Amino acid sequence: MRHEDPRPRRLPPPALHAALADLRQAPLDDGAPHCPACSAPLTGGTPHPAADGGANGRRPVTEGDDRQLAALRASESRLRAAFCDAGIGMALIDPEDRIIEVNPAFAALTGRTVDELVGTHIHEITDPEGMPRRLYRALVHGEHDRIRVEKQLKHRAGRTVWSKLTVSLIRDAEGDPLYTLALVEDITEQRRLGDRLEYQALHDPLTRLPNRTSFFERLDAACLTPDRATGAADGPAAGSGVTTMAADGTEGPRVGVCYLDLDGFAAINEALGHHIGDQLLIAVATRLRRGFSSHGTRLVARMGGDEFAVLVTDSQGSDQLTDLAARILDVLERPFDVAGHRLVVTASVGVVERPVRETTPTDLVKDADATLYWSKADGRARWTLYDPDRGAHQLTRQLLATALRPALERGEFTIEYQPLVGLADGAVHGAEALVRWRHPRYGTLSPDRFIPLAEESGAIVPLGKWVLEESCRQARRWLTEFPETETFVSVNLAARQIWDSDVVADVAEALDRTGLPARLLQLEITESALLGPGGRPLQALQALADMGVRIAIDDFGTGYSNLAYLSRLPVHVLKLDGTFIEGFRDPAPAGGGAVGRPELPELRSRRSDADEQIVGAMVQLAHTLGLTVTAEGIESAAQAERLRLTGCDTAQGWYFARPGEAELVAAILRDGREDRGGRAGREG
Repeated sequence: MRHEDPRPRRLPPPALHAALADLRQAPLDDGAPHCPACSAPLTGGTPHPAADGGANGRRPVTEGDDRQLAALRASESRLRAAFCDAGIGMALIDPEDRIIEVNPAFAALTGRTVDELVGTHIHEITDPEGMPRRLYRALVHGEHDRIRVEKQLKHRAGRTVWSKLTVSLIRDAEGDPLYTLALVEDITEQRRLGDRLEYQALHDPLTRLPNRTSFFERLDAACLTPDRATGAADGPAAGSGVTTMAADGTEGPRVGVCYLDLDGFAAINEALGHHIGDQLLIAVATRLRRGFSSHGTRLVARMGGDEFAVLVTDSQGSDQLTDLAARILDVLERPFDVAGHRLVVTASVGVVERPVRETTPTDLVKDADATLYWSKADGRARWTLYDPDRGAHQLTRQLLATALRPALERGEFTIEYQPLVGLADGAVHGAEALVRWRHPRYGTLSPDRFIPLAEESGAIVPLGKWVLEESCRQARRWLTEFPETETFVSVNLAARQIWDSDVVADVAEALDRTGLPARLLQLEITESALLGPGGRPLQALQALADMGVRIAIDDFGTGYSNLAYLSRLPVHVLKLDGTFIEGFRDPAPAGGGAVGRPELPELRSRRSDADEQIVGAMVQLAHTLGLTVTAEGIESAAQAERLRLTGCDTAQGWYFARPGEAELVAAILRDGREDRGGRAGREG
């Protein structure tokens, strides 16, 4: 015989919900609820039908049944309190998507009452697109037990309430779907905060324009071709000469960028203050946004500082982009009225346009940035279209700049020497040291290919120190072999060597280590570096001159040409720039003067005459100041003769000898010794 358990029997959650629902809907007799098993009144004066000991075939009501009923009532009371007082919205929904019950928190989220919501179709208060229908129907049909989504609720006032919605399936005792229970949490403020953070992450706080991150997101989307979306390799690099075609035989979509930078913006910041500069940036951004921003196809972004970009995702060709760049310049040329200041600014624009299949976002922006700086180098206030050949040259420059210091360590540099010849006696007085780079890939590079890069990167300091010491060592060898000539060596000195190192100590160390007398070392420095602002170059050169080192001004006549200042400089030699020698390429007039000049085109004749008079005047000025003069770029005997007639002291050029190994100078010195010995023998 089975004994009843005196403890209340716990129903499984789905059965409990079903029992509670039956209890709520069962008819009452004098206020008494009906039995969930037989629907008979459980309390009151009417006895339970089964109380007759089972005369009707029913089990008699026992004390255990009363305890179970009491437990059900207590459980329902707790659940009802939890349901009604919960801080999050709760709704019980039938299989037809209509609300059976809803708590006050849910009603408050929608601005409605509980009674208004009961019986309402759930889609009347929610966005039907917020949750995939397929997923929800799968839940209702029992394929899932729970889903979580973020969904928009419709408030009575017309506003949208963002909610985090968790929908759980409630099954009956047999496990079949019965109801769905929706738990709704208001996340509107979180969404607003998220939207604000997203906006701040994608927009510039000063100008409110999309920022660099937003720009790259749009550019990435524009460059996402089907083959790249499926993981295929990117197209060929820009400027590779390879053109890929789309499946329909065309080049496919194109993309373009106008990358611009304000000219002289730093000067405005320094002169008027950063607050004025910020207001100017806002005004510039406003003009660009109003004039060139287009939803979906054009994006105006601030890339940082005073740099902006206009992205065109449906480009029709380079002509469209260059026309856009020209209009940008026109728009920005109009004066800006900023905080009582009328400011006029210009911009430099780099333009890149190409098929999407032939580029990547990184390459496109890199080339646009490079083209922008080409525009500045070309004179500013203009646009420049990307040139693959110029881009390749720029890449080569960068590679060379990176390889300079390692190349010095690997011993890839060598020095060639070009003789400096006296115009009066034809003897070699000295030689200029010219560094060469024996590059393993590009071959022998002349100084104009890498010296500017070395100056920009600072590599000129160790390179210049090496050239100085090697040149002094070679000059010492000449002195040992040809002591009677006292051939000096002339070494170029970069301005950065004066600023970034102790050049006086470097020279003293080189002379000491090689044993070369200071009088046989000549240092060449350009006129602009010598006469520039600051006193450090003059102090250093004065100290070198006091040591006995000869100082020469290189390319004289192309810099400041401050003649009054020249007399106070520690200078021994003026080297005339080759442009002054171009007029000497024509044969000298009969008699060595201007009279009887052969018939030449008038313009050419005037230039030749002017060059000759200028050179003559500079030679006389230099001699008056106790300086000697050297001319560069002599290519013929006629030029040498005409320069000799002006009183020029020494010259160098291909007419005398091309730059070569140190042995070239030694060979010329030996020939000179033999000639002098032969003349001495004949005279004896």
